[in-house]
Amino acid sequence: MSTNPQRLIFMGSPEIAVTALEKLIETGHEIVCVYTQPPRAAGRGRKLTPTPVHIYAEARGLPIRTPHTLKSAEEKTAFQALQADLAIVVAYGLILPKAVLSAPKYGCVNLHASLLPRWRGAAPIQRAIMAGDKRTGIQAMMMEAGLDTGPVLASAETDIGRQETSGSLYARLSRLGADLLPDVIDSLIAGMSNPHVQSQAGISYAEKITAADQPIDWTRPANEIDAQIRGLSPAPGAKLIYTPQDASRPTVLKVFMSEVCAGEGVPGTVLDDKLTIACGEGAIRLKILQRPGKGPMSAEAFVKGVAIREGTRFT
Repeated sequence: MSTNPQRLIFMGSPEIAVTALEKLIETGHEIVCVYTQPPRAAGRGRKLTPTPVHIYAEARGLPIRTPHTLKSAEEKTAFQALQADLAIVVAYGLILPKAVLSAPKYGCVNLHASLLPRWRGAAPIQRAIMAGDKRTGIQAMMMEAGLDTGPVLASAETDIGRQETSGSLYARLSRLGADLLPDVIDSLIAGMSNPHVQSQAGISYAEKITAADQPIDWTRPANEIDAQIRGLSPAPGAKLIYTPQDASRPTVLKVFMSEVCAGEGVPGTVLDDKLTIACGEGAIRLKILQRPGKGPMSAEAFVKGVAIREGTRFT
Protein backbone atom coordinates (compact mmCIF):
# COMPACT_ATOMS: atom_id res chain seq x y z
CA MET A 1 0.00 0.00 0.00
CA SER A 2 1.15 3.52 -0.75
CA THR A 3 2.12 5.55 2.32
CA ASN A 4 0.98 8.67 0.50
CA PRO A 5 -2.18 7.90 -1.54
CA GLN A 6 -3.07 10.40 -4.25
CA ARG A 7 -6.13 11.49 -6.19
CA LEU A 8 -5.62 9.93 -9.61
CA ILE A 9 -7.37 10.10 -12.96
CA PHE A 10 -6.82 6.93 -14.96
CA MET A 11 -7.02 7.02 -18.75
CA GLY A 12 -6.83 3.79 -20.74
CA SER A 13 -8.79 1.46 -22.99
CA PRO A 14 -7.38 -2.00 -23.90
CA GLU A 15 -6.56 -5.01 -21.76
CA ILE A 16 -2.95 -3.90 -21.26
CA ALA A 17 -4.28 -0.91 -19.28
CA VAL A 18 -6.42 -2.97 -16.91
CA THR A 19 -3.38 -4.39 -15.13
CA ALA A 20 -2.11 -0.86 -14.41
CA LEU A 21 -5.49 0.31 -13.08
CA GLU A 22 -5.71 -2.76 -10.87
CA LYS A 23 -2.25 -2.04 -9.47
CA LEU A 24 -3.16 1.55 -8.61
CA ILE A 25 -6.24 0.40 -6.72
CA GLU A 26 -4.23 -2.29 -4.88
CA THR A 27 -1.69 0.30 -3.73
CA GLY A 28 -4.39 2.46 -2.16
CA HIS A 29 -4.65 5.41 -4.52
CA GLU A 30 -8.02 7.09 -5.00
CA ILE A 31 -9.27 6.79 -8.57
CA VAL A 32 -11.43 9.90 -8.94
CA CYS A 33 -12.40 9.08 -12.53
CA VAL A 34 -11.64 6.58 -15.29
CA TYR A 35 -11.49 7.86 -18.86
CA THR A 36 -11.80 5.29 -21.63
CA GLN A 37 -12.81 5.07 -25.28
CA PRO A 38 -16.57 5.00 -26.01
CA PRO A 39 -18.21 1.60 -26.65
CA ARG A 40 -17.69 0.42 -30.25
CA ALA A 41 -19.73 -1.86 -32.50
CA ALA A 42 -18.13 -5.32 -32.51
CA GLY A 43 -18.88 -8.89 -33.52
CA ARG A 44 -21.32 -10.20 -36.08
CA GLY A 45 -24.25 -8.43 -34.48
CA ARG A 46 -22.30 -5.12 -34.34
CA LYS A 47 -23.33 -4.76 -30.72
CA LEU A 48 -21.91 -1.79 -28.85
CA THR A 49 -19.10 -3.19 -26.69
CA PRO A 50 -17.30 -1.28 -23.91
CA THR A 51 -13.52 -1.37 -23.60
CA PRO A 52 -11.82 -3.80 -21.18
CA VAL A 53 -10.98 -0.82 -18.92
CA HIS A 54 -14.63 0.28 -18.97
CA ILE A 55 -15.80 -3.21 -17.97
CA TYR A 56 -13.26 -3.44 -15.13
CA ALA A 57 -13.94 0.08 -13.81
CA GLU A 58 -17.70 -0.46 -13.87
CA ALA A 59 -17.31 -3.69 -11.88
CA ARG A 60 -15.33 -1.75 -9.27
CA GLY A 61 -17.91 1.03 -9.08
CA LEU A 62 -15.53 3.71 -10.35
CA PRO A 63 -16.74 6.91 -12.04
CA ILE A 64 -16.35 6.59 -15.83
CA ARG A 65 -16.27 9.09 -18.68
CA THR A 66 -16.20 8.09 -22.36
CA PRO A 67 -15.87 11.29 -24.42
CA HIS A 68 -15.21 11.14 -28.15
CA THR A 69 -12.82 14.07 -27.74
CA LEU A 70 -11.20 16.07 -24.95
CA LYS A 71 -10.96 19.24 -27.01
CA SER A 72 -14.36 20.70 -26.13
CA ALA A 73 -14.67 23.37 -23.44
CA GLU A 74 -17.12 21.14 -21.58
CA GLU A 75 -14.70 18.22 -21.36
CA LYS A 76 -11.76 20.41 -20.37
CA THR A 77 -13.83 21.94 -17.58
CA ALA A 78 -15.01 18.52 -16.36
CA PHE A 79 -11.42 17.23 -16.30
CA GLN A 80 -10.12 20.25 -14.39
CA ALA A 81 -13.00 20.01 -11.89
CA LEU A 82 -11.72 16.60 -10.73
CA GLN A 83 -8.80 18.36 -9.00
CA ALA A 84 -6.55 15.37 -9.44
CA ASP A 85 -2.99 15.14 -8.21
CA LEU A 86 -1.90 13.11 -11.22
CA ALA A 87 -3.28 11.47 -14.36
CA ILE A 88 -2.02 8.03 -15.41
CA VAL A 89 -2.40 7.27 -19.13
CA VAL A 90 -2.05 3.77 -20.61
CA ALA A 91 -3.00 3.25 -24.27
CA TYR A 92 -5.95 5.61 -23.97
CA GLY A 93 -6.35 6.47 -27.65
CA LEU A 94 -7.22 10.18 -27.54
CA ILE A 95 -4.97 13.23 -27.80
CA LEU A 96 -4.73 15.21 -24.56
CA PRO A 97 -4.93 18.99 -25.15
CA LYS A 98 -2.61 21.31 -23.22
CA ALA A 99 -5.43 22.31 -20.86
CA VAL A 100 -5.85 18.65 -19.90
CA LEU A 101 -2.12 17.94 -19.64
CA SER A 102 -1.64 20.84 -17.22
CA ALA A 103 -4.75 20.25 -15.08
CA PRO A 104 -3.45 17.65 -12.56
CA LYS A 105 -1.20 19.07 -9.86
CA TYR A 106 1.77 16.90 -10.84
CA GLY A 107 0.93 16.51 -14.53
CA CYS A 108 0.22 13.40 -16.60
CA VAL A 109 2.30 10.20 -16.72
CA ASN A 110 2.09 7.86 -19.69
CA LEU A 111 3.07 4.18 -19.79
CA HIS A 112 4.38 3.52 -23.29
CA ALA A 113 5.27 0.01 -24.49
CA SER A 114 8.61 0.61 -26.17
CA LEU A 115 12.11 1.84 -25.45
CA LEU A 116 11.76 5.44 -26.52
CA PRO A 117 12.50 7.12 -28.83
CA ARG A 118 12.07 3.90 -30.82
CA TRP A 119 8.44 3.20 -31.70
CA ARG A 120 6.66 6.34 -30.67
CA GLY A 121 3.00 6.13 -31.63
CA ALA A 122 0.00 3.83 -31.74
CA ALA A 123 1.26 0.25 -32.21
CA PRO A 124 4.71 -0.12 -30.61
CA ILE A 125 4.35 -3.77 -29.58
CA GLN A 126 3.21 -5.01 -32.98
CA ARG A 127 5.75 -2.91 -34.86
CA ALA A 128 8.65 -4.07 -32.69
CA ILE A 129 7.89 -7.72 -33.44
CA MET A 130 7.19 -7.10 -37.12
CA ALA A 131 10.52 -5.26 -37.46
CA GLY A 132 12.43 -8.16 -35.92
CA ASP A 133 13.55 -6.27 -32.80
CA LYS A 134 15.31 -8.46 -30.25
CA ARG A 135 14.51 -6.35 -27.20
CA THR A 136 11.86 -3.91 -26.07
CA GLY A 137 10.33 -2.63 -22.86
CA ILE A 138 7.85 -0.30 -21.24
CA GLN A 139 8.56 3.18 -19.95
CA ALA A 140 6.85 5.72 -17.73
CA MET A 141 7.23 9.24 -19.05
CA MET A 142 5.92 12.70 -18.35
CA MET A 143 3.50 13.76 -21.04
CA GLU A 144 3.89 16.88 -23.14
CA ALA A 145 2.30 18.21 -26.32
CA GLY A 146 4.47 16.12 -28.69
CA LEU A 147 3.72 12.48 -29.60
CA ASP A 148 5.49 10.35 -26.95
CA THR A 149 8.29 12.91 -26.68
CA GLY A 150 8.30 13.53 -22.92
CA PRO A 151 11.15 12.80 -20.49
CA VAL A 152 11.38 9.21 -19.24
CA LEU A 153 10.90 8.55 -15.53
CA ALA A 154 11.43 4.77 -15.33
CA SER A 155 11.92 1.76 -17.58
CA ALA A 156 11.58 -2.01 -17.59
CA GLU A 157 13.13 -4.06 -20.42
CA THR A 158 12.53 -7.54 -21.79
CA ASP A 159 13.73 -9.75 -24.63
CA ILE A 160 11.44 -10.51 -27.56
CA GLY A 161 11.39 -14.30 -27.93
CA ARG A 162 11.73 -16.11 -31.26
CA GLN A 163 8.13 -17.34 -30.97
CA GLU A 164 6.80 -14.16 -29.35
CA THR A 165 3.40 -12.87 -30.44
CA SER A 166 2.00 -9.43 -29.77
CA GLY A 167 -0.46 -11.12 -27.39
CA SER A 168 2.23 -12.70 -25.21
CA LEU A 169 4.35 -9.54 -25.26
CA TYR A 170 1.32 -7.39 -24.36
CA ALA A 171 0.71 -9.56 -21.30
CA ARG A 172 4.30 -9.39 -20.09
CA LEU A 173 4.71 -5.66 -20.66
CA SER A 174 1.41 -4.90 -18.93
CA ARG A 175 2.72 -6.55 -15.76
CA LEU A 176 6.11 -4.83 -15.99
CA GLY A 177 4.48 -1.46 -16.56
CA ALA A 178 2.04 -1.83 -13.68
CA ASP A 179 4.92 -2.66 -11.34
CA LEU A 180 6.70 0.59 -12.30
CA LEU A 181 3.83 2.85 -11.31
CA PRO A 182 3.89 2.85 -7.48
CA ASP A 183 7.51 3.99 -7.24
CA VAL A 184 7.07 6.47 -10.11
CA ILE A 185 4.13 8.11 -8.34
CA ASP A 186 5.85 8.19 -4.95
CA SER A 187 9.02 9.72 -6.47
CA LEU A 188 7.08 12.39 -8.33
CA ILE A 189 5.10 13.45 -5.29
CA ALA A 190 8.25 13.53 -3.14
CA GLY A 191 10.15 15.55 -5.74
CA MET A 192 12.70 12.75 -6.03
CA SER A 193 12.14 11.70 -9.66
CA ASN A 194 15.05 11.94 -12.07
CA PRO A 195 13.59 12.15 -15.60
CA HIS A 196 15.92 11.92 -18.58
CA VAL A 197 15.31 13.61 -21.91
CA GLN A 198 14.84 11.28 -24.86
CA SER A 199 17.63 10.97 -27.39
CA GLN A 200 17.18 12.65 -30.75
CA ALA A 201 18.84 9.65 -32.41
CA GLY A 202 16.99 6.48 -33.32
CA ILE A 203 13.49 7.97 -33.48
CA SER A 204 10.92 5.75 -35.20
CA TYR A 205 7.14 5.76 -35.38
CA ALA A 206 4.76 2.86 -34.78
CA GLU A 207 1.95 3.57 -37.22
CA LYS A 208 -1.50 2.24 -36.41
CA ILE A 209 -2.12 -1.31 -37.69
CA THR A 210 -4.44 -1.30 -40.70
CA ALA A 211 -5.83 -3.81 -43.19
CA ALA A 212 -2.87 -3.03 -45.44
CA ASP A 213 -0.55 -4.75 -42.93
CA GLN A 214 -2.38 -8.09 -43.09
CA PRO A 215 -1.75 -9.63 -46.54
CA ILE A 216 1.34 -11.87 -46.71
CA ASP A 217 3.80 -11.13 -49.51
CA TRP A 218 5.42 -14.51 -50.17
CA THR A 219 8.32 -12.93 -52.05
CA ARG A 220 9.68 -11.61 -48.74
CA PRO A 221 12.20 -13.63 -46.68
CA ALA A 222 10.77 -16.29 -44.35
CA ASN A 223 11.96 -14.56 -41.17
CA GLU A 224 10.16 -11.33 -42.15
CA ILE A 225 6.91 -13.15 -42.93
CA ASP A 226 7.12 -15.06 -39.65
CA ALA A 227 7.63 -11.75 -37.79
CA GLN A 228 4.60 -10.27 -39.57
CA ILE A 229 2.43 -13.22 -38.56
CA ARG A 230 3.52 -13.09 -34.92
CA GLY A 231 3.21 -9.31 -34.74
CA LEU A 232 -0.41 -9.48 -35.93
CA SER A 233 -1.35 -12.32 -33.56
CA PRO A 234 -3.88 -12.61 -31.97
CA ALA A 235 -5.41 -9.62 -33.78
CA PRO A 236 -6.07 -8.75 -36.49
CA GLY A 237 -4.16 -11.70 -37.97
CA ALA A 238 -2.05 -11.99 -41.12
CA LYS A 239 -3.93 -13.05 -44.26
CA LEU A 240 -3.28 -15.35 -47.20
CA ILE A 241 -5.48 -16.22 -50.17
CA TYR A 242 -5.93 -19.51 -52.01
CA THR A 243 -8.55 -21.13 -54.21
CA PRO A 244 -9.71 -24.58 -53.06
CA GLN A 245 -9.89 -27.23 -55.78
CA ASP A 246 -13.66 -27.59 -55.37
CA ALA A 247 -14.39 -23.85 -55.33
CA SER A 248 -14.64 -21.14 -57.94
CA ARG A 249 -13.80 -18.28 -55.62
CA PRO A 250 -10.69 -17.68 -53.53
CA THR A 251 -10.74 -18.13 -49.75
CA VAL A 252 -9.07 -15.78 -47.28
CA LEU A 253 -7.35 -17.49 -44.36
CA LYS A 254 -5.95 -15.85 -41.25
CA VAL A 255 -2.64 -17.08 -39.83
CA PHE A 256 -1.68 -16.62 -36.17
CA MET A 257 1.46 -18.70 -35.71
CA SER A 258 4.24 -20.07 -37.90
CA GLU A 259 7.86 -21.15 -37.74
CA VAL A 260 10.82 -20.63 -40.05
CA CYS A 261 12.08 -23.86 -41.58
CA ALA A 262 14.19 -25.21 -44.44
CA GLY A 263 12.73 -25.29 -47.93
CA GLU A 264 12.77 -23.53 -51.26
CA GLY A 265 10.55 -23.08 -54.28
CA VAL A 266 8.40 -20.57 -56.07
CA PRO A 267 7.22 -18.10 -53.39
CA GLY A 268 3.78 -19.04 -52.05
CA THR A 269 4.01 -22.70 -53.08
CA VAL A 270 3.01 -25.46 -50.65
CA LEU A 271 6.02 -27.76 -50.32
CA ASP A 272 4.56 -30.66 -48.31
CA ASP A 273 1.52 -31.95 -46.42
CA LYS A 274 2.53 -29.97 -43.27
CA LEU A 275 1.76 -26.58 -44.80
CA THR A 276 5.37 -25.61 -45.38
CA ILE A 277 5.29 -22.62 -47.75
CA ALA A 278 8.17 -21.38 -49.91
CA CYS A 279 9.15 -17.75 -49.40
CA GLY A 280 11.47 -15.35 -51.20
CA GLU A 281 14.21 -16.76 -48.97
CA GLY A 282 13.66 -20.02 -47.10
CA ALA A 283 10.25 -21.25 -46.01
CA ILE A 284 7.78 -21.09 -43.15
CA ARG A 285 5.49 -23.75 -41.72
CA LEU A 286 2.03 -22.55 -40.79
CA LYS A 287 1.04 -23.61 -37.24
CA ILE A 288 -2.30 -21.95 -36.36
CA LEU A 289 -4.87 -20.86 -38.95
CA GLN A 290 -8.47 -19.75 -39.22
CA ARG A 291 -10.86 -20.09 -42.14
CA PRO A 292 -14.04 -18.03 -42.55
CA GLY A 293 -16.74 -18.90 -40.04
CA LYS A 294 -14.44 -21.09 -37.94
CA GLY A 295 -12.24 -20.59 -34.90
CA PRO A 296 -8.43 -20.76 -34.92
CA MET A 297 -7.09 -24.30 -35.27
CA SER A 298 -3.79 -26.13 -35.55
CA ALA A 299 -2.38 -26.85 -38.98
CA GLU A 300 -2.84 -30.58 -38.32
CA ALA A 301 -6.55 -30.10 -37.66
CA PHE A 302 -6.88 -27.69 -40.57
CA VAL A 303 -5.53 -30.07 -43.25
CA LYS A 304 -7.89 -32.81 -42.09
CA GLY A 305 -10.83 -30.65 -43.09
CA VAL A 306 -9.28 -28.77 -46.01
CA ALA A 307 -7.27 -30.64 -48.65
CA ILE A 308 -4.30 -28.49 -49.61
CA ARG A 309 -1.97 -30.52 -51.78
CA GLU A 310 1.71 -30.06 -52.44
CA GLY A 311 2.13 -27.57 -55.25
CA THR A 312 -0.85 -25.41 -54.27
CA ARG A 313 -0.08 -21.69 -54.64
CA PHE A 314 -0.99 -19.14 -52.00
CA THR A 315 -1.24 -15.49 -52.95
